[in-house]
Amino acid sequence: MSGEQDEQQVREEITECYRYSAGLGLNELSSGNLSCRFEDGMLISPSGASEANIAPERIVRVSLDGDWEGDVKPSSEWRMHAEIYRQHERAQAVVHTHSDYCVALSCHNQPLPGFHYLVGSFGGDDVPCVPYSTFGTETLARDAASALKERSACLLGNHGMICRAGNLKSGVELAQRLEIMCRQYLVSRQIGEPDRLTTAQWDEFFDRARKVSYGRYI
Repeated sequence: MSGEQDEQQVREEITECYRYSAGLGLNELSSGNLSCRFEDGMLISPSGASEANIAPERIVRVSLDGDWEGDVKPSSEWRMHAEIYRQHERAQAVVHTHSDYCVALSCHNQPLPGFHYLVGSFGGDDVPCVPYSTFGTETLARDAASALKERSACLLGNHGMICRAGNLKSGVELAQRLEIMCRQYLVSRQIGEPDRLTTAQWDEFFDRARKVSYGRYI
């Protein structure tokens, strides 16, 4: 398969996954963006992308320094994606959403705590929340990439969420999982702050997870 065909395949995958994530309610209107690492840069959804207008030919090829060509601009969050690819060599896909429950929790600038063992599927006993920064800025990019050092996902203060994965399908699944966990946490809080798993319980969970390759993350 030629490089051109490879690129077309990735463009189609991003388009399909963007539409799928929108169908799940993870992104509405033109919020959120998806990308895949490609050669020495990335392919990313365009500025103003929506379920209605996303198409393979509108996916933008961008260098990690932000160089691009053509009539369609890359997502304004390209810096956040690029910094994650720089800092995390194993990351092959990045998914950023403004899904309802992730946004709700992020607007309190609180991490998702270890109230349920599936929080561990993101790599630790919580999902951190980075402080608010203006969208598209280098500060937001650095904070998000740093938060993903020991986690596969994080919340973005007063903004949404972002995650890294080994492929785009896994990235969308992580985004959906985080939305589910934030929803369940906020529902649980309606009858009081839920219990957290103890250190011993987390140690047992991660030991068991490693043995059965459960909830693997990068």
